[in-house]
This record gives sequence, structure tokens and C-alpha cells, in this order.
Amino acid sequence: MGFYKTDKLDGKWWFTDPSGKKFLCKAVCHVGYHADRIMNSDKVPYAENCLKKHGSEEDWREATVKQLRELGFNTLGAWSDSALAEIEVQGGRMAITPILNTASGFVAEMNKGSNAWLHGIFPDVFDPRFAKFAVSSMKKICKPHIDTQNILGWFADNELRWGPDWRGPEELLTLFLAMPKDSPGRRAAVELLKTRYPSIADFNSVWKTSFSGWSSLGDSGKIDQPYGRDAMYMQNQEVERKANEADPKRASFVADCEAFAGLVAENYFSAVSSAIREAAPNHLNLGARFAYVPQEPVIAAAARHLDVISFNCYAPEPLSSLAKYSAHGKPCMITEYSFRSEDSGLPNTKGAGMWVKNQAERARTFEKFTAAALENPSFVGYHWFEYADEPKEGRHPDGENSNYGIVTIEDKPYAELMDAMRRVNSAAEQIHLDGARNN
Repeated sequence: MGFYKTDKLDGKWWFTDPSGKKFLCKAVCHVGYHADRIMNSDKVPYAENCLKKHGSEEDWREATVKQLRELGFNTLGAWSDSALAEIEVQGGRMAITPILNTASGFVAEMNKGSNAWLHGIFPDVFDPRFAKFAVSSMKKICKPHIDTQNILGWFADNELRWGPDWRGPEELLTLFLAMPKDSPGRRAAVELLKTRYPSIADFNSVWKTSFSGWSSLGDSGKIDQPYGRDAMYMQNQEVERKANEADPKRASFVADCEAFAGLVAENYFSAVSSAIREAAPNHLNLGARFAYVPQEPVIAAAARHLDVISFNCYAPEPLSSLAKYSAHGKPCMITEYSFRSEDSGLPNTKGAGMWVKNQAERARTFEKFTAAALENPSFVGYHWFEYADEPKEGRHPDGENSNYGIVTIEDKPYAELMDAMRRVNSAAEQIHLDGARNN
């Protein structure tokens, strides 16, 4: 019995499928009949429209898998209906990439249902209960599928907050320093800072505080950041470099934050990777779908523990992000990307990604972006976000209202985009082979 693996052949990374053949992961996210419901409502317009068109959810499933296969997709991305993976088309079933929501599940359990993704709450990975939660959660979710051959691998989480982003300006270090004084996370933050400064006076000088000793730092309430920084995906590295050169204390603060982010990442990836390998030894560990390029120590920790580094990329091009991830020697996969057209009739006011003028430009942009990524020798897959457009009223719970679909909310195909997807999917292996030869 075979399973999906990764392999480096002649300097190029690939997946291999259960039969041992080279495989690139070509996926669409969130393929589901019960797609997005309208914000603060039980209404699911896509499901209502599909019922009128197909007659039943089962008939929709059959038609959708056939369409995805005809377009050349071989994998169901995150949040897809698992029943789709049971349908055999073209002699086999599609691979599937379930998402475990480990960190968000722990946050919800510890914080009375709080939404970790929506509010950017990072779990206290220094708390022994986190590792225990990961083990018990993955035993429950993964272990029943231990011999399921068409599971490509498991995502541990999605878009964790590694620093300043759309959810708030705080660094991970200051977020952990704001935890209750007896929490393992706060103690870990203080212990790290003690190793980085000869005395509390040196710390006070950089952080613009006035603590009498390390114990008073540990017992204090929230600490204000001495320096603010842009959201991580907005930071200009040259601007950052010049700011740190001009102010050595700022440079020390930034170094503190990066060191702690690396420590958090090591604890997080170590715990979830161990739990995945224990519960699902036959399947790949696909990581936590970075929302943006995090601090270098975070990527380094991910590379130490993951089979594949997964990241979401809503930039106009993939190469700059891909270069930073692939530098760590692991295969890489883009697990969300998309482009929104101004002619779609949707507001496109909430959600990530660039806008284009029309569907023809959307198709060209998809083709150019995907082909560029495929040329990287470390690149092993791409997941388009998402199958159907979002409701114009905004989806629950965050109000996204964008033209991300390969079909409209009425389940009508975007023909130009589909034609481009068909072309790229059929040529992907050759693009990867030829592009990687030239790298």
C-alpha cells in the first residue's frame, strides 16, 4: 500500500503519488455545496442556486468532480467537502488536504470559543496543555484515516499571526508579555529577555521601561511596544534596515521580537509535527499555511519539522516570497492565491489580493503567476482560492465579498479562467521540469 511522499529528483522537488509516479499538487480550495453563508445569516446562496441547477447535493458533487478533473485539477484544497474525494473519475479519486485547526481549536477551548484566526490570538505553545491537545485532537481526527491513500497530507492550521498584521500592530513578544503573569508563555518571554540583556537596566534602556528587576517585569501588566512597525506584509526591508541602523535600540527591540518568534515557532511546529507523525505516520505534514512571509527564524523552525512549507500568496507575483521559503531546502506549496475582476459585479472591498480589469486579464494573470512559480525547483503545488464566488453581501464571519471563484455564485463557469487553468494544469509538469533545469 502506497502513500503520497516528497522526493528530490535531479535537483527538483516533486510529490510522488501512491504508485510512485511524480506528482504536482493542483488544487482548488473550499469546494463545497454549502459554501459561504451570508454574514450574520443562515442563507447560503450558492447552495440554493446549485439545488435549482443540479437537483441535489449528490448530483452537484458528481458534476463538480468531473469538471475539476476535466480542468486538470488532481487535489481538493482546504475546507473542501470530503465526500468529493470518494468519487472516482478518470480511474481514480482526487487527493485531499484536510485542515486540522490545531491552534485555533486550542484557543477556542482555553478562551471560551474565541476565534483565533479572526482575532489573531496565538496559543500559548509553552503551556504543556497545548502539546497534549495536539496529540488528543489528531488522534481523534487523523487516526481513523491512517490508511487512507488519497490523503496527500494534513495542514495543522491556517494563517496564524506571527507579528503585526491586519489583526493588530503587536509583535508576538509583546502579546506573550501581556499574558497573565503565571502563564507559561509570559514566563518564557521573560526568560528569553533575561538571556539577551546583561541587566534589567539595559532592558529598560531599549524598551523604554523602568522595572526595578526581572521579577517586576514578570509580574507587570501589559507592556507598551517601544517601537511600532508596519504589518509584516507591508514592511520594506530596506526601510527596516535603515531604521535599525539609525537607532541601535530599535534594532535590539526588533532582534528580541525575531528571536522570540523563532522560539514560539519551534515550540509550535515541534508539538504539532510530533502529534501528526504519531497519529498519521503515512501522511505528509503540510504545515500551517503562512499568510505572509514571517521572520526568518520562524521559517527555519518550520523547515526543521515540516515535510512541505505551505504559504498563502496574494502578492502580484510569487517569486520573492517563494525565494525566501525555498532557501531553507524544503519543498514549498502555495495554498491560497487568487485575483479579483472589476467586471464581476461583486464589491471586492473585503479580502486579500490584487484587482484586475476583466476576466480575460484575470485568466492571463493566473497563467503568468502559476507558470512563474512552477519554474522554481522547490515548488510542488498550487491551490487556487476558491471554487465559488463569495456572496455580494459578505461571507460569515468576516464579510469578505470578492470574486475569487472559478464559478459564479450561480455556479456558472468563468470560461476564460477555466481555459487558462486547463492549459496550465496540462503543462505544469513540463514547465516545472524545464524551468527547474534553468535554475
